[in-house]
Amino acid sequence: MTNEDIQVPGSEELHQPETKYRCGENKLDEFNWLGELPYDHRFNEVVEVRFKNTRKGFYRNINDLKLEMGDVVAVEASPGHDIGRVSMTGYLVHDQLKRMKVRPVVDELKKVYRKAKPVDLQKWEEAKKLEVHTMLRSRKIAEEIGLNMKIGDVEYQGDKTKAIFYYLADERVDFRQLIKVLADEFRIRIEMRQIGARQEAGRIGGIGTCGRELCCSTYITNFMSVTTTHARYQDLSLNPQKLAGQCGKLKCCLNFELDSYLDAQREFPHREIPLELAGGTAYFQKMEVHKGIYWYSSDQRMAVNLTPVPVARVREIQQLNRKGVKPDKLIVIPENQPLNVGSDLLLQNSGLSRFESKSAPRENRGKRRPQRRRNENSK
Repeated sequence: MTNEDIQVPGSEELHQPETKYRCGENKLDEFNWLGELPYDHRFNEVVEVRFKNTRKGFYRNINDLKLEMGDVVAVEASPGHDIGRVSMTGYLVHDQLKRMKVRPVVDELKKVYRKAKPVDLQKWEEAKKLEVHTMLRSRKIAEEIGLNMKIGDVEYQGDKTKAIFYYLADERVDFRQLIKVLADEFRIRIEMRQIGARQEAGRIGGIGTCGRELCCSTYITNFMSVTTTHARYQDLSLNPQKLAGQCGKLKCCLNFELDSYLDAQREFPHREIPLELAGGTAYFQKMEVHKGIYWYSSDQRMAVNLTPVPVARVREIQQLNRKGVKPDKLIVIPENQPLNVGSDLLLQNSGLSRFESKSAPRENRGKRRPQRRRNENSK
């Protein structure tokens, strides 16, 4: 008996063929956390179908097909039909509609005709091969006409009768002449759809500074506005090179932790009020929000003699200043309770001493040289 004839219990599960749909195959995937529930045709009346990149919509399963995530289907379009992949079915569709606060009228939804046939798939592949050439050619045509716009992507319909041209423009563009030229050039119906810089980055994809795939190309569907105020609340330096993403706009991840920073600062004292002391005035420079520490300097314009002060002490000094009292010291630290100043390595370590080598002192070096000379004379 060889090793190949020996079967380990449970090994048959390791060699099962891969499923036809893998998570991450398309952008904006949804995890089917209700997939283990038994099939119920009552919850299969509406399915979600995804097309190229981030475009998707809800369709009515009129023929009561048993659809699963990843099935390629032919759906109703205007005109003709389109080809897409099923991205959500069953109970998850109803939860998605509730989350999006959408109450669609089922009778008004477009229909799912059938599962895609080999002829449909062949025509769909032929249509996708035309997209790159059409995009490059349309860019040249727009440049020849003199339109101040950029055509970022082209998406053909599954039956090759219509194409969607996604474009970016800073101002309003009159592309009526462009549509006539494109219709004569490619012999198809033209639809122009404007997108923003964030949406273009989501369609193209890429790797962010965090080392992971861009959030706009994986799960973000609603692009909320991001301003420098979000960075100020989180006490981040207003460096456009660090705060800007690949789209050139402020990073969407500035919204992720904003609520926690706002909740932490809700009971903080006003930082714009300087602290009056008996020996001078302390001015606010920066803060560590989640540690509850303000950093004060003796100079209003420069970070000189930075001193960490807890939020409770800042509130106490402000109350004393309102009464006309100026405390002697900025902070009073008990002997057995040192202040936790956080992880500010630049303030804890000197910029000159931390790069010095830990080699032997000069006195020891000088004592070794005569010993080497005596050894040479002995030879």
